[in-house]
Amino acid sequence: MERYWNEEIETMSREDMKKLQNERLVKQVRHVYDNVKYYRDLMDKKGVKPEDIKSTDDLCKLPFISKADLREAYPYGLLAKPLSECVRIHSTSGTTGKRVVAFYTQHDVDLWNDCCARAITAAGGTNEDVCQVCYGYGLFTGGAGLDGGSHKVGCLTLPMSSGNTERQITFMRDLNTTILCCTPSYAAYIGETLHDMGLTPDDIKLKAGIFGAEPWTEEMRRSIEKSLGIKAYDIYGLTETSGPGVAFECSEQTGMHINEDNFIPEIIDPDTGEVLPEGQVGELVFTSITKEAFPLLRYRTRDLCVLSRKKCSCGRTLIKMAKPMGRSDDMMIIRGVNVFPSQIETVLIEQGYSPNYLIEVDRVNNSDTLDISVEMNTDQLSDKVKDMQKQERDLATAMRMMIGITPKVHLVTPKSIARSEGKAVRVIDRRKLHD
Repeated sequence: MERYWNEEIETMSREDMKKLQNERLVKQVRHVYDNVKYYRDLMDKKGVKPEDIKSTDDLCKLPFISKADLREAYPYGLLAKPLSECVRIHSTSGTTGKRVVAFYTQHDVDLWNDCCARAITAAGGTNEDVCQVCYGYGLFTGGAGLDGGSHKVGCLTLPMSSGNTERQITFMRDLNTTILCCTPSYAAYIGETLHDMGLTPDDIKLKAGIFGAEPWTEEMRRSIEKSLGIKAYDIYGLTETSGPGVAFECSEQTGMHINEDNFIPEIIDPDTGEVLPEGQVGELVFTSITKEAFPLLRYRTRDLCVLSRKKCSCGRTLIKMAKPMGRSDDMMIIRGVNVFPSQIETVLIEQGYSPNYLIEVDRVNNSDTLDISVEMNTDQLSDKVKDMQKQERDLATAMRMMIGITPKVHLVTPKSIARSEGKAVRVIDRRKLHD
């Protein structure tokens, strides 16, 4: 039987949810306009006043806000509450430009913890569970978010952060961890290390994993589920909107339910900004309608996905977002072809290879090059050069069928590609370094 953390909200009728969203949106727009000069200037420039926003139908009248705006307004330009009412900051893990800093009141932290509690409950978590949080703590939102949600549910919480993987497994065995929270790439590494230690999923008590913070494919999900003997659940969030828990997967696993009482989603054409109808792929945009300190209206996430209101077997009525298909700013254009890392990963896992790979893009003599290093599993190793070359050719052919161009594939020995304990680095685009 499906369990809910907040059944009233999670199963609320469409009409009641719309009414709640309308009330909160109207109040939020006024709060932002009155307290955030940066956003007030954007609204004035577009000729829109708070009184023009009467319901969610009027969202399209509001200006968008992007990561570029957040960097421009750094650090306090988008703060909507006095610093004396703020209790915490978190920051993005971005590597270019100024970091984005988000602020939280205690009320914001409480609502965020509530969203993460919904995700843990949807994955089967109760106060009888042991929840091991291996997301990074500190400025990254992953550790703090799932830690707070785990406390709220009443799980015994192991605030491990990432790293020292053999110790992670020792604690997992000694304390009978049942729920694992980390990035999918780290979950895959834990499964690999478990195997290297001569252990199997029967040696641990894990039943579920809550994985997010980086793109991962259905093929990778199945690989992790097999290596750890669990059911793997997706979770979605952004530092800019609070952190993990904006959306979460239920037992049906056909998309993530968005916590619509806190976040209103839209799908837009990334080029024109036009709002697209339900079912079309486009860029995901969020409006935070309950955040006090750092409320963003129509924030462009750059994540490409699709929304669906198809009835869910779990009983939740919250709209669902599909697993993001990539990011409009992660997409690589190579020889005029759009390529996403997730496409490469799908091919690798379908062909029986490890999900540990490195994509290197460069420009030689004004022509783009695409090199993909792929770790072999021990049973794929061969002493014969011809065998290795055939494997590389076969893999390159399979990738051409998926992405439309032929990469140069390099099969490398197991564990020769650096492991990540946080977000995995999958792409090095040297064209950006040269240009």
